[in-house]
Amino acid sequence: MNLQQLRYLNEIARRGLKISDAAQALYTSQPGISKQIKLLEEELGVEIFVRNGKRISALTEPGKAVLGIAQRILQDTGNLKQVGQEFSGQDSGSLTIATTHTQARYALPAVVKQFIARYPKVKLGLHQGSPEQIAQQVFSGEADIAIATESLALHDELVTLPCYEWQKADAGENRAVPHHHLRLRLQRARQNQRRFRGAQARPQYRAHRH
Repeated sequence: MNLQQLRYLNEIARRGLKISDAAQALYTSQPGISKQIKLLEEELGVEIFVRNGKRISALTEPGKAVLGIAQRILQDTGNLKQVGQEFSGQDSGSLTIATTHTQARYALPAVVKQFIARYPKVKLGLHQGSPEQIAQQVFSGEADIAIATESLALHDELVTLPCYEWQKADAGENRAVPHHHLRLRLQRARQNQRRFRGAQARPQYRAHRH
């Protein structure tokens, strides 16, 4: 058993059980993935997938359990790498933010500009999508944190932290008031994920993985 086999398993599940799509995403061959999955099944002594001929139609019950454990192992592996990156290069590295279209257009541009000016060695990436999509990106490791107006607290696998609260202005319009400067929140996102254990319900959220 090795991490590559677990990555193949996780990617197949993410791609709707389509081995060809998983192979394309991982820049490898479909027969290669199929072979590694069979080796994993033989080592574990269980069938992970329900097969109809050469096609995969579903996860078996043991397969669901194996997938859950595999995903946790991959997450922990990613966390170990992040620890090394955090302590070896405090002012460098990469940060990927998943956010909704509204936040990307209105709330983040000024903050992102300040962040880039202060940390020019950090490669900053921005992914846009629906709240459900960006939550999945954080869970899968495609993004480090997510920012959304809609509550992400329904996702038990994520830790949510308050970032803004909406207050009523005299003119009858809503405006966003930050609790703290978002730039500082971005700096401390990974440290906070170890400290916060419960989800907090607030009108606007930033989420990251346990």
